[in-house]
Amino acid sequence: MDKINHIDTICQYNESMCVETLHPLVSIIDFSKAKMMRHKKYMFGFYAIFLKDVKCGDIIYGRNNYDYQEGTLVFMAPGQVMGIVDNGEKFQPKGMALLFHPDFIKGTQLGREINSYTFFSYEVNEALHISEQERKIIIDCLSKIQLELAHSIDKHSRRLIVTNIALLLDYCTRFYERQFITREYVNNDTLTKFETLLKDYFHSGRPQEEGLPSVAYFADRLHLSPNYFGDLIKKETGKTAQEHIHLKILDIAKEKIFDTEKSVSEIAYELGFKYPQHFTRFFKKRIGMTPNEYRIAN
Repeated sequence: MDKINHIDTICQYNESMCVETLHPLVSIIDFSKAKMMRHKKYMFGFYAIFLKDVKCGDIIYGRNNYDYQEGTLVFMAPGQVMGIVDNGEKFQPKGMALLFHPDFIKGTQLGREINSYTFFSYEVNEALHISEQERKIIIDCLSKIQLELAHSIDKHSRRLIVTNIALLLDYCTRFYERQFITREYVNNDTLTKFETLLKDYFHSGRPQEEGLPSVAYFADRLHLSPNYFGDLIKKETGKTAQEHIHLKILDIAKEKIFDTEKSVSEIAYELGFKYPQHFTRFFKKRIGMTPNEYRIAN
């Protein structure tokens, strides 16, 4: 098993790259100026955004051509593992990185909203591919942060750096929404597979054995991270993946309620509820009446 290198501070990472530390909690790295390195697996104690320069030509998503020659953005949150197994060979990394410690944004608006940037939990294969124009915007944000890091620290420094990090993340949110659109055909295929998996789950014996399915259950079977899967479904349908699951439960529950030979408790267990009263509360909250009241009314 490949060793995981734990790097808790930005200073440690800068030292490993042989680059100067201008601020202990924030860093911009130009990898062309860093030393040659070997592939490793890392776990960081801080947030990291890597702009990887890749010249891969146009990529076709569905029937759409999109220029992905300029680069790819990969996001890491503290505690995540990322990297490539060491093959013993050295290479010169390319691209740039923005590193910032959670302590730097603590108490700020960004610190309160950082968890809303769900792409920090996406897998590497769900990276953000950007066009030349989008890359220029990212570079501009990084340049402004670098300018502040090189400037003598004053009372404005932290606010300006945090503001530019937030701006960069907001642009990334916009670019991801564009990527979801350019992948429309791929996303529709995922949505179809989700609907099939959802239907199959409730028409099998799994609810009685495994309980109610989670969003993570379907994401795993679609080979996506839960956050990416949830964001994809939300962008495509306007409803969350959890709402889709709940709607399916309600549809099947309504069908079963018409079978008067089954008690509400039996229906609850068949749907995967551990306790019948949980099913009753779930049903009443969404329909406005209890299962028994719905049975009588219909």
